[in-house]
Amino acid sequence: MITTSDHIQVQNEAGVLTLTMNRPEKKNALTQDMYAALADNVVAAQTDPDIRVVLITGTGDSFTAGNDLGDFAGSDDAPKGENELPPVGRYLQAILTAEKPIVAAVNGLAIGVGVTMLLHCDLVYASLKATFQTPFVNLGLVPEAGSSLLLPNLIGTQKANDMFLLGTKVSAEDAEKMGLVCSIFDENALLDEASSRAHALAAKAPNAVKLTKQLVRQDHANVAQQMADESVHFSAQLKTAEFAEAAMAFAERRAPDFSKI
Repeated sequence: MITTSDHIQVQNEAGVLTLTMNRPEKKNALTQDMYAALADNVVAAQTDPDIRVVLITGTGDSFTAGNDLGDFAGSDDAPKGENELPPVGRYLQAILTAEKPIVAAVNGLAIGVGVTMLLHCDLVYASLKATFQTPFVNLGLVPEAGSSLLLPNLIGTQKANDMFLLGTKVSAEDAEKMGLVCSIFDENALLDEASSRAHALAAKAPNAVKLTKQLVRQDHANVAQQMADESVHFSAQLKTAEFAEAAMAFAERRAPDFSKI
């Protein structure tokens, strides 16, 4: 059964399930409830014969600003068992193991998981106004979603370190050059262009699409292990003085001071 949420819009049309992160007043920052809705829908889509493709996008000027720090503080995303993953873990597992194609339309700001989830998407399109940033170290955290393996493999170690260690913001044009996104479009045309391609994909031979996706992503086991390793460190960092200072600095709109930590 498809699950809905106040902040996740769900639409199923002609074989394409569109999931829209809809919390524009918070730049679509993800809460545990939003992760749960995303995970439930991606998982349900895998066994629904009427769904051939999943399309993920956002509202307003943001794809997603990443995790809602207030909601995330004190949470524990470390794996607890096969059936005991918290919502964020369930969502990351869902996009990692999805057999049906996932398409992303990055309509604006993409921060943290807003970037790392794209590494599990099969086609990524972006607005000319989109920006991409992975400021995990800036927040006293480490990369997640298998990105410490996938991003260097995609854009190279130096560029990945620039994004991870310095939190450098990447423009849509540079993201296209790096191969992080497939194509970029005017902001008013993005959703139509991405939706058109998603529907074209939905009309293709489903088993051939599934098998091609499997062949392209043969490093599944390595990514899963990397994701598990990252999750242990990420969860541990959430309990450190580094993250506490970063979260407080974020709330106070100042630069964090790690000099005494």
